[in-house]
Amino acid sequence: MTAADLTPQELRILVAVADEGGFSAAAGRLGATQSAVSHAVRGIERKLGVVLFERGRFGARPTPGGERAAAHARRVLRMLRALAADARGAGTAEATGALRVAAFRSAALHLLPPALERLAERHPGIEVTVTVVRELGPGTAGAVAEGRADLGIATLGGSPLPAGLVGDVLLEEPYSLVHPAGHPAPRTLPLVDWMENCGSYTRDWWAAQDWIPAATVRAEDDGAVLSMVGSGLGMAIMPALSLTGAPPAVAVTDLGPERPSRSVGYVTTPELAATSAVRALVRELRSLHPRTTKAQVAAV
Repeated sequence: MTAADLTPQELRILVAVADEGGFSAAAGRLGATQSAVSHAVRGIERKLGVVLFERGRFGARPTPGGERAAAHARRVLRMLRALAADARGAGTAEATGALRVAAFRSAALHLLPPALERLAERHPGIEVTVTVVRELGPGTAGAVAEGRADLGIATLGGSPLPAGLVGDVLLEEPYSLVHPAGHPAPRTLPLVDWMENCGSYTRDWWAAQDWIPAATVRAEDDGAVLSMVGSGLGMAIMPALSLTGAPPAVAVTDLGPERPSRSVGYVTTPELAATSAVRALVRELRSLHPRTTKAQVAAV
């Protein structure tokens, strides 16, 4: 027997054990017994010819092969659900089914809501779940690659997309100097920063600015940075989405024609790109942010 012989239920068991970190917890999630789950995992490992989990007092930890297998299993299960939704909607203009979106904080707050509002008006049968994912390490693209999201709103251009993903740029957002309103010399203030601020997109520009000091204050996210700047604790260099609805205590100053920018777009898988729910959301995002870009990653 081979991987082609795996059943949907076996894929659900594989995903449950990977997500829950143990056979007992997976059994509880699936409404099965621990012995049945353990037996099923051994059968899956035999079919694949690889050990998927390290067993121990800590539970069941996925091996590198187990992580990859679980990611594929999530995506296969998602496509089975999409198959049913798209088949039911064939011949109609309305898309239905679940749609899982991963987005970094400012995109979830300011980029997605108008697109989701229009999506709900046109396709009320699409059930959207939005998860805020920090744009660090694998970030939102990683959530899609791991099968935890169908579409991610991601910062593009800093590094290649994970293998097997496609995407496109939606907008270029400029960076600006942010400082306490009314301060006479904001460039002399300490720098407030946060880990997700995309220095990789601005590294050359940043290095050439002798007036920008090393960060002396680190915040959890861009919202905390704005609060600290408004309280007079320093200045910051921030992208446009993070500055949407900035409080009156904060002033935003253009950094000039050579100002840096970052690309914000969407990522998905080639299979999901063809599903009605993903296509519908991409259409709404593009209609709100029409642009022609040379930085295209792949068309959907």
